[in-house]
Amino acid sequence: MNLTLHWTFLPHTDPDASLAFYRDVLGFEVRNDVGSGDLRWITVGPVDQPGTSVVLEPPAGDPRTTDEERRTVTAMMAKGTYARLVLATDDLDATFARVKAAGGEVVQEPTEQPYGLRDSAFRDPAGNMIRINEVR
Repeated sequence: MNLTLHWTFLPHTDPDASLAFYRDVLGFEVRNDVGSGDLRWITVGPVDQPGTSVVLEPPAGDPRTTDEERRTVTAMMAKGTYARLVLATDDLDATFARVKAAGGEVVQEPTEQPYGLRDSAFRDPAGNMIRINEVR
């Protein structure tokens, strides 16, 4: 069996702010942008990885989602506990400095973790946790 990561989904609360973060701060390319207003699905991904995409979507956009479920999702997003994305880099210090200088909301400075990993963390405009691991 040969599996690769093709798509993953992250919610957004402000499509323009999310687009600016993933495009301008993280350097992802925009692959698709459909819908209008707050109901936009924006596909972004690393320029050198055309087969891997992140779809930024309205939270609980499924019409079967109840108002109570939407409120719960929105509250969890605001706390940064609903969704996360883990990225990898071979130079964590340089990547961290670039993302921070571009306005990324720092959650954790580069840290050597006790479980053998060095990483940092940011939040995107919707509150999603974006962790960046150093690949050694």
